[in-house]
Amino acid sequence: MNTISAYVFRQALGPLLAILGALAAVAILTQGLNQLDIIVNNRRAGLAFAWVTLLTLPQLISLILPMAVFIAVVYAINRMHNDSEIAVLFGAGMSRGRIARPIIQLAVLAALAHLAINVVIQPWSFAERRETFYELRTDLASSLVQEGSFTFPNKDLTLYARERGGGGELRDLLINDARPEHDITYTARAGVIVTIDGEPAIVMRDGQVQRQVQDGSVDVLDFDRYVLQLGVANLDDDDFFYLKASDRTLHQLFYPDRTAHYDQRNVKQFIAEAHARLSAPLLNIALALIALAGVLSGEFSRRGYGRRIVIASVVALVVRLSALATQSIAMDEPDLNVLQYLVPIVVIIGAIVVMRGRAPRKKRRAIGPSVLAEA
Repeated sequence: MNTISAYVFRQALGPLLAILGALAAVAILTQGLNQLDIIVNNRRAGLAFAWVTLLTLPQLISLILPMAVFIAVVYAINRMHNDSEIAVLFGAGMSRGRIARPIIQLAVLAALAHLAINVVIQPWSFAERRETFYELRTDLASSLVQEGSFTFPNKDLTLYARERGGGGELRDLLINDARPEHDITYTARAGVIVTIDGEPAIVMRDGQVQRQVQDGSVDVLDFDRYVLQLGVANLDDDDFFYLKASDRTLHQLFYPDRTAHYDQRNVKQFIAEAHARLSAPLLNIALALIALAGVLSGEFSRRGYGRRIVIASVVALVVRLSALATQSIAMDEPDLNVLQYLVPIVVIIGAIVVMRGRAPRKKRRAIGPSVLAEA
């Protein structure tokens, strides 16, 4: 890559990184709001939020990267036009192809990064995110028990602990269980919250059980050790015990477990997701070429390129939405998965044809570079 190509490459790379960061920040804020119910009440809120946010980034980047490439290319080429840099490059004998080459190289690098995210990074991040949420939801000692305060793990269950010791031990417990027909009150010197058969429970030591009977009297039972199931509905089977399409590796998508009922019901969705991960990177090249065809090709204009940019933006948006639509259609008709590849490929070919057809070579030789033509 020579000096001029490197310069054009940097002019597009800088805006790409800035736009990608801005769009990712907006998406992170919207995603973070959905997790406040889990994170805010946890004593590790700051660390948990940062880690979950980081794990969400791969999917967000995968979704917005093609449009970020398009916006960056439009911005860079339009700025170079306004600063007359494109006119100088044409005057120096550079063709549109040479100017477009570093932009295409950037789009190819973005496509390779997109492919790596889809195939390797996203499945790992979603699996890690699933485990993190599982830990947060089951860490009841951190999220539901507050020293010196009454907490409510369940609408019919009230729990109080004077203090929390090392290793998650709860001291001086008071629990009121209103789930049975008659309330039951537990007091204990110490206890700890554990998971038994996938369900949260509290193991109490050195305490009493007070139960009201039908005649109005109260039965009192002393115990050395007592296990109380909390019955907190904190796990969603579909979310935690079944790997969704977004959580699976490419191999798991193409070759699901045909003996599992969940996999049998979602085979079409898995196949569509797998083809979407492989075809989506092509959109980076397609949208970059749309931007080049809209701003770089055609006659020079001193009045700017607002109309061309608007047209190119509409085309880019339609292409991006079409890619999402074809994935949705392919979930019902697996034979249409080929459309996920055809959409970006057709756009790439069409953009190349437009770029080459805007300024015929014979005219260019007759009157010089297009920048010298009438505005």
